[in-house]
Amino acid sequence: MGRRQVLGIFGTTGALLVVGCGDDGDSSTGSGGTGSTDSPTTGGPTTGGTSSASSGASTVEPTGGEGTPGTASTTATTDTASTTDTTGAIECGDPAAAWATGGTASMTAQDCYPDPFARPVLSCGLICETTAGPCTTAVKLERKDVSEGFAGLPVRLSLLVVDADTCAPVAGAKVEIWHTQRTGVYSGVTPNPPACYLDDPEAATFMYFRGTQTAGADGRVDFDTCFPGWYSGRAIHIHFQVIRDAKVYATSQLFFADELNAEIFASHPEYSEFGAPNRTNISDNIIGNQADKSNYVLDTARMPDGAMLASKAIAIRSSPQDPSCAV
Repeated sequence: MGRRQVLGIFGTTGALLVVGCGDDGDSSTGSGGTGSTDSPTTGGPTTGGTSSASSGASTVEPTGGEGTPGTASTTATTDTASTTDTTGAIECGDPAAAWATGGTASMTAQDCYPDPFARPVLSCGLICETTAGPCTTAVKLERKDVSEGFAGLPVRLSLLVVDADTCAPVAGAKVEIWHTQRTGVYSGVTPNPPACYLDDPEAATFMYFRGTQTAGADGRVDFDTCFPGWYSGRAIHIHFQVIRDAKVYATSQLFFADELNAEIFASHPEYSEFGAPNRTNISDNIIGNQADKSNYVLDTARMPDGAMLASKAIAIRSSPQDPSCAV
C-alpha cells in the first residue's frame, strides 16, 4: 500500500502546520499505480482473536493503551500520564503512561483529544495512487466506529481532504478505509479469500475495520478503529479511497513510523504474540523506493486515555480528469 507526498508538521499542540502530498503506487485493483500486488501471504500472523470491546460508533479520538509507553514514532508522538478523578473518569492532561488495550471501548477521554487540523494547511501536494489490493469488498458501511468490538490498541484516525490546487477543504468528500485486524487478517467477502483471510475462514462473516465517512464543510472525517496487524511481505498500512460525486479521486495507503510499529509489536499485550513485522517502510514493496516516505506516514500522538490519535491531510485532484501520480 503506498503513501503520498503528504508531509505533516505538528506544533506543540498537535496542530498540523504544513502538508505536502506525493506518489502513487502499484495497482492490482483501484486507480493509478503499476506493479506489485498487495495480498497477505502465508508467514504472517494467522490467529484471529476477537475480543469483546463494545462495537457502537463513538465520537472519540485515538487513545493510548497498555504496554510500555511509546517512544517518539511518527512526526508527532507524545507520551504523558493522565489523571483520574474520584468517579474514575479520566481528566484531560498529559498523555497516558502506556498504550490502551481492549479496542475502541477504551476510548474514554474523547473530549480531551486535540484537533490535529487546528491550523490551516499552508501548502499541499497531490496524493499519489497505490494499489487497492485484492482485499476490497463491494459492501460499503457508513460508520465512524469500524472495530465491531474487536480487540486492539484503539486509534482515532482523523483525515482532512483538501484540494491539491488550493489547499481548501473538500466538502462532501467520501472517504473509505480498510485494513487488517491485529492478527493480519482482512474481513468481508473479497476477490481473493485465501490471500486475505490467511487461515481464518470466519473472517468473511465480519466487516471489521472497514467503513466510510462523508466530510462536512471542514473536509474532515474521523474513524474509531484499532492499530492494524501485519502479514508477510508488507509493512503495516491502512488503505483508503476518496470519492466525490460518485467518482474516485484517490486510491492509496497510509503507514505508521517503523519505530512505532516495532514498539507496539514488541511490548503491547495484544500485539506482542505476533512478533515483529517482517517488512519495514524501507523494505515495503509499495513505498520502499520512495525517497521521502513522510508523505505516507501518519502523524501520531498518545491521548490521556492511552488511545492513539493518528492524522493526515490528503490532497486530491480538483477534477478526476486532472493528471494523477503513482507510487
